[in-house]
Amino acid sequence: MKIESYNLWENAPGSYDAVPEITAFIPDEQKSDCAVIIFPGGGYGVLCQYEGEDYAKFFNENGITAFVVTYRLTPHHFPLQLIDARRSVRFVRHHAEKFGINKDKIAVMGSSAGGHLAALVSTYRGTTEFENIDEIDKEDYLPNAQILCYPVIRLLGKGIANIGSGKSLLGEELPDLGEELSPDLIADSKTPVAFIWHTSDDDCVDVRNSLYYASKLHELGIPSECHIFPHGRHGLALCNDSPYVAKWKTLMMDWLSYIGF
Repeated sequence: MKIESYNLWENAPGSYDAVPEITAFIPDEQKSDCAVIIFPGGGYGVLCQYEGEDYAKFFNENGITAFVVTYRLTPHHFPLQLIDARRSVRFVRHHAEKFGINKDKIAVMGSSAGGHLAALVSTYRGTTEFENIDEIDKEDYLPNAQILCYPVIRLLGKGIANIGSGKSLLGEELPDLGEELSPDLIADSKTPVAFIWHTSDDDCVDVRNSLYYASKLHELGIPSECHIFPHGRHGLALCNDSPYVAKWKTLMMDWLSYIGF
């Protein structure tokens, strides 16, 4: 395994006290020309290694090139996190030949709030400041697939939304932007295929986040695979302490193969 880190920009637009990065995890033996870009979870306040680097190493063990994104967190607010996510997809596409990957086989992946970011870059079509500034930004930001692990989807809604993630992402603008940034409300026909998993008794992010998103994709005719396991705490990630739920990894790898990745 080879690990290389890069700044997403020479000077990150929108703020100068944070340096968004992308770290490439390159397998010793590449078995697929796809790539997975990972947004770690952490409520838009921290980045959890076990939902970032640990995933990347798992993909490397299976011959897949992975990238972990160090995106901006609170007190930085939207749209900077989305800009970082879009830039990461564009960065990987721009350097696809260097990494030996197919620029049309790029999946984004995220857990919890990272799942929200992965779904957001897959669904949000609005224009933002600080984009289209160089050759990298000429690449398409829309991924070809999305992998969502117990994702935050709703930022508003009693009993469903993860208000903490919403406040960290949006600050005082939550009431104005909450619905606009809820992927199940803004998904359209261009939204990429999805693999989603969650646990039914997740006491941090309500399972209905995943169910509503999967339902929206179904309405749009977008193929998705959704697994709801009966029990398991929030933040299980690779599920080293939960062998039954750990089956999601095998299911995901089979799904990647099924969609031609």
